Amino acid sequence: MGHPSRVGVRFGSRRAASCGPGDIRSPRAMPTTGGTMSTSQGPVATTPAGAGATPGSAVDHSRPLADVEIERATALLRRVTHIFAQRVVGQEGLRTALVSTLIAGGHVLLESVPGLAKTTAAHTLASAVSGTFHRIQCTPDLMPNDIVGTQVFNYTTGEFTTQLGPVHANVVLLDEINRSSAKTQSAMLEAMQEGQTSIGGQVYPLPTPFMVLATQNPIEEEGTYVLPEAQMDRFLMKEVLSYPTPAEEVDILELTSTGALAAPLEGEPVSLADVQLLRHLTDRVYVDRSIKQYIVALVNTTRGGGPRPLPELHRHVRVGASPRGAIALMRGAQAVALQEGRGYVVPDDVRRVRHPVLRHRLVRTYDALANNVAPEALIDAVFQAVPAP
Repeated sequence: MGHPSRVGVRFGSRRAASCGPGDIRSPRAMPTTGGTMSTSQGPVATTPAGAGATPGSAVDHSRPLADVEIERATALLRRVTHIFAQRVVGQEGLRTALVSTLIAGGHVLLESVPGLAKTTAAHTLASAVSGTFHRIQCTPDLMPNDIVGTQVFNYTTGEFTTQLGPVHANVVLLDEINRSSAKTQSAMLEAMQEGQTSIGGQVYPLPTPFMVLATQNPIEEEGTYVLPEAQMDRFLMKEVLSYPTPAEEVDILELTSTGALAAPLEGEPVSLADVQLLRHLTDRVYVDRSIKQYIVALVNTTRGGGPRPLPELHRHVRVGASPRGAIALMRGAQAVALQEGRGYVVPDDVRRVRHPVLRHRLVRTYDALANNVAPEALIDAVFQAVPAP
């Protein structure tokens, strides 16, 4: 995902004459193919996006989870939940979506009005997994190189040095992604899909694990660029945040007045290796063929087919969920099952993730938009029509 023609050259500046800790000298271009690449720090192996495994490792999906593995996963997830609860009050759906997306190896889109702890949740999640965190405030003049990185000419050595952009972190918060231009959106989404960036012909793999939390404000449309459906489909989940209850809001005020929200986090965070372990275990959560057939029937019903087609669905849904939606339903159900302490998926796991997985994958008709037919209502109608195994 390079922009070779957009190379930032800074002449006569002190910053250009020095290399920071994250700078990489790049005197010559390297091939952008897979496998390994060479930098001044030695060969670096590249891992495809969504692999959820360390380079060279493989996951044996046929081997069922042992009780000791489930207990280990439960203990790790309990530590993440304990740290998360110290900063975010309520928002159980947000916590489930973030943790499920993390261990399923995907990315999440958050939609809400300002002030509902989206940034706090992202920062806390990064702290809970011992990962690096970068926040990118999207604006109309934000360029792809501002996110990915750029090359700077070093007068001391007479070479170009590469300054990696803020996308190179374990957890990246894209605040108000719909305020950035389509070109910048596509650059970020390409990094999400490929798990790497390309600067000046060189490939730089993103950290592992890598997760993007993108936010958008639904009440402001001026100066925004709506995400196309094809790009929204690449997010594993879309969580819509609601206001806290009065009791939860009182708790927020209590924690703020006592300084608890600014106090150091208590409890031991999990390591990045633990996150990789959770991803391996999620991959091995058993999904019976009947559950897979159930998921396929649900997805086909959103397209107007399925075992029990909804006769009036075409009036409200113009485009149904794609096969990527079926994969997301299965991956989300596996993540929920592991959080529930089970090594197998049940139909309730699929139903539990139906809204965050499918709400951004159904393209509604003009009549549905004009009549304010919520996508959640359409999803519920599909689930009521398809019998569970």
